Amino acid sequence: MLYQIIVFAPLLGALIAGLGGRKLGDKPSMAITTLLLFVSAIFSWVVFFRVTGGGEETTVNLFRWMDVGDFKANWALKIDSLTAVMLVVVNTVSALVHLYSWGYMDEDPHKPRFFAYLSLFTFAMLMLVTADNFIQMFFGWEGVGLASYLLIGFWYKKPSANAAAIKAFVTNRVGDVGLALGVMTIFLVFGSVNFDTVFAAIHDKDQLILPFLGGEFNAIELIAALLFIGAMGKSAQFVLHVWLPDAMEGPTPVSALIHAATMVTAGVFLVCRAYPIFQAAPVTSGFITVLGAFTAFFAATVGLVQNDIKRVIAYSTCSQLGYMFFAAGIGAYNAAMFHLFTHAFFKALLFLGAGSVIHALHHQQDMRKMGGLWKVIPFTYIVMVLGTLAITGVGIPGTGNIGFAGFASKDLIIESAYDVAHAGSASGAFAFWAGILAALMTSFYSWRLIFMTFHGKHRGKKKYLDEAHESPLVMTIPLGILAFGAVFAGIFFYKSFAYNANEFWNHALPMGGHAQMAAPDLYAAAETVKSDAGGGHHDYPAWVLWAPFVVSLLGFIIAWFTYMYKNGTEKRIAAQGGPLYNFLLNKWYIDELYDATVVRATRWLGDIFWKVGDIGIIDRFGPNGVAGAAMAGAKRLSKFQSGYLYHYAFIMLIGVAAIVGLVLRTVGG
Repeated sequence: MLYQIIVFAPLLGALIAGLGGRKLGDKPSMAITTLLLFVSAIFSWVVFFRVTGGGEETTVNLFRWMDVGDFKANWALKIDSLTAVMLVVVNTVSALVHLYSWGYMDEDPHKPRFFAYLSLFTFAMLMLVTADNFIQMFFGWEGVGLASYLLIGFWYKKPSANAAAIKAFVTNRVGDVGLALGVMTIFLVFGSVNFDTVFAAIHDKDQLILPFLGGEFNAIELIAALLFIGAMGKSAQFVLHVWLPDAMEGPTPVSALIHAATMVTAGVFLVCRAYPIFQAAPVTSGFITVLGAFTAFFAATVGLVQNDIKRVIAYSTCSQLGYMFFAAGIGAYNAAMFHLFTHAFFKALLFLGAGSVIHALHHQQDMRKMGGLWKVIPFTYIVMVLGTLAITGVGIPGTGNIGFAGFASKDLIIESAYDVAHAGSASGAFAFWAGILAALMTSFYSWRLIFMTFHGKHRGKKKYLDEAHESPLVMTIPLGILAFGAVFAGIFFYKSFAYNANEFWNHALPMGGHAQMAAPDLYAAAETVKSDAGGGHHDYPAWVLWAPFVVSLLGFIIAWFTYMYKNGTEKRIAAQGGPLYNFLLNKWYIDELYDATVVRATRWLGDIFWKVGDIGIIDRFGPNGVAGAAMAGAKRLSKFQSGYLYHYAFIMLIGVAAIVGLVLRTVGG
């Protein structure tokens, strides 16, 4: 019963607030949804410690869902270590976001609807992460997409919010086509969509060849590629990343929930859940490694110059997701999940901290109009600095876990990339160096945000600065809890996620301390590395251990000289411009490229179908044509309706003559 409460409590809250919110009122709706989320979050931690402490995994069958011929799929809850991690991430962040929203959305007139959407979003994600089969996962996957559309476009009277919601929905539908085809192919190849059945039979099908789009492909490679297309859309990897920054048009609590715990983590979870498929697909795994590393680099470059405080953090999310994917691509699934876990704390902290700043400045989001806030909102300043220390990976190199949360998980990913690079993998080498460069840029744009927002002279309206004040307790308490996680999550859970795999993962992920090789024909077997007395940290060259720390320090120094030294903020803003700056400010012109190709081509094709096909042919010769002919005939016939008796008698006479003539002709024939 414990598992059912965890999963269905948010759904109950969504139904109560969504259907009965008007009768209940704001406060009861908010209280019910928030209470149910906290119940779900507390129980999630109970399950987390129970399952990851050596408890056996279990599957809870709820009911028979689909049973058509050979196609069978039960509605069941799969509980293992991987699920337990996601339950904690999703429910903890969601519960804190619910509480935070009491203050942030205080002036909104539609609070029951907002809280219902938040709870629905959470339920959909829980359906995804507890799925026992690919069909149930797809249900949760699409539910998350629907809820994100509702939340991003929550302020529906704002045109930019509507456009962003549609953009997110359409972009994810592109990725979902790949996921749907992947699930269909799984059933075609394995005759089942159940995880355990499919994963157990992979080695029996690893030589199977399937025709697809005019070519022939290895069946496992094809399945892995199609599944990853879905992951690309949901987790905003390069090419399908364009929806993520625009999602900032939704309320800030929505941004925190999407970026830290729900939608964007779904793709990473999918790859880790289906790791047996990706392990048997070395070509696709190599592609994931390269694309993830490039996304980490690309998004970091764009984050360097963004001026909207939420968009800086949004591109940071995109970059951090790149880290998770290239970790999964090289086989370091435990490192990918560890970074997903720690990222949830410091990214939610940064987003909600940004929301506190926006709340204090009358919804101002442009950092060029901020500054000097550290004395006005000191608590928000402190927790955002802690979040920045976490995301930039500040810690003591060589210790593994003595540092902030991001230090433990991000360094583990970089070290895992060095493992496979050292073993001769070109994609691993690319990922390693891209990770180092992204760490440099992450440090710069993160400290740039702190310096522009909280230090220097205030560059906005003095009235807003004078009226600014610290957020209420319902907003600062979640910030404090998340700050605790951003500081200590790496210290507490490093050994569990990274090295105590036998006890912690319990077969949910590959076991071992360093990166698992995805396949011997792609990655040469890494040399065995010994453990030190610290409990599992590898003997890497000193420069590998120190490189992330050094580039993070360098990023801080560059940001300080650029924005703080001799009042550098005003000078930097005045000096903005140049081709490179504009290239990065316009996000590599990816949106413009989409507009010039896909959007215009789609609009042109739509115009043809609409103006030529629909109006010119179908309407002209169909409904409009028939209606026009009937109208024309009616007009002609109406001329006979003159109202004169002798006209009607004449017409009757003609009719009688015609009938008589027809009869005589017939009889005579």
